Amino acid sequence: MPSLEGLSIRGCAIIARKIVVRSLNPRNTKGWLTCGNMILRCALGRSGIRSAKREGDGATPRGCYRFENVFYRHDKVMRPATRLRTSASRPLDGWCDATQDRNYNRYVRHPYPASAEHIWRADSLYDLVTVIDYNRRPRIAGRGSAIFMHVAEKGLKPTEGCVALPHRDLLKVLAHIGPRTRIVIV
Repeated sequence: MPSLEGLSIRGCAIIARKIVVRSLNPRNTKGWLTCGNMILRCALGRSGIRSAKREGDGATPRGCYRFENVFYRHDKVMRPATRLRTSASRPLDGWCDATQDRNYNRYVRHPYPASAEHIWRADSLYDLVTVIDYNRRPRIAGRGSAIFMHVAEKGLKPTEGCVALPHRDLLKVLAHIGPRTRIVIV
């Protein structure tokens, strides 16, 4: 029988208390994500995993974080099964990455006067995107923004600092996480 270590049972769903993301070494751009008994390949930031994360450095931040919510492209994918707060993304959705802006590392609507990433993208990377609470409370200018768990590019190409999984694997993980789940990046 599979081990249920790190999982809790609520109704019929098994919810992971912790997801662990590891790379072979701090500079590696590919890693392993463990969620319960699932061990899945994932993409990491182009600069690997770092403790001293900075805006634009391409690093995935080392540490323990929670998941905030999920956006999904309702015109391309179905609403994912998850216990996280979920909403359909819209064409004007964005995420501010301007370090001196009052909305740094927050959701914004486009057109936005400062630099802000588009959540509604032409590629499929943000068809499913989960906000990780890195540098959210308190927000420190320049420490990094828009750290998500999202769909990976083919071949698990490096991200700009996020954790990315193939679409089918991301759906599996979303089905096993909730508001109390933590992601530990080591």
